[in-house]
Amino acid sequence: MHRFANPARFLKLARPATTVCLVLGLLLLLPGLYGGLFVTPPDYQQGDSARILYVHVPAAWLGMAAWGGIAAASLSTLVWRHPLGAVAGRAIAPVGALFAFLCLATGSIWGKPTWGTWWQWEGRLTSMLILFFLYLAYIALAGAERERGGEGRGVAILGVVGIVMLPIIRYSVDFWQVLHQKNSIDFLRGESSIADELLWPLPLTVLGFTFLFAGIVFVRMRTDIARTKREARLRRQAGDAA
Repeated sequence: MHRFANPARFLKLARPATTVCLVLGLLLLLPGLYGGLFVTPPDYQQGDSARILYVHVPAAWLGMAAWGGIAAASLSTLVWRHPLGAVAGRAIAPVGALFAFLCLATGSIWGKPTWGTWWQWEGRLTSMLILFFLYLAYIALAGAERERGGEGRGVAILGVVGIVMLPIIRYSVDFWQVLHQKNSIDFLRGESSIADELLWPLPLTVLGFTFLFAGIVFVRMRTDIARTKREARLRRQAGDAA
């Protein structure tokens, strides 16, 4: 992995990877959404409102997984001083914040017909909201450190410390009495409480959104590197002119 921390080597890999991720994402996401929204039968308890799970579940997964990526990038910045660590963190954070917000929004829309309320201050929802605010804090701090030319150690510490929220969110339905239902899928055991006729589009939307997430992050990282190169070139030109 160390050799991919070199920006030139990373760009050589990222250019084709961006296209592959975006194309695969669309190829998986479109049939998944179509199947979930128009083909699968209504849930026997929640009716058509349950169809929002095909967006809500991928959004929840990526809202959490993105912070795992930030933590890994932050650790590489603090321990190995990888030049792409801060770039990766800045690229991931806004996309992760978007999916965290999408998780909260779709959860509220789903909660209204299911619970009779748009919002409830319970463990799963509140911890996810805190994670969303952590994303906003990370974005603001990363932007400030970049503008003043810092090494990014302060925001990297936030990235590592913030990972504590992931097990809290994951196990909140077990720690506290909450309105949110228990986890419907146990990936470790390969078990699911979702009926097979409702389940099949979900892997497509999860993988589709995941590939799109990766493609967008690659685009943002490439843009950030290009911006850094341009700024360095402008500074050299200004120095030569002086």
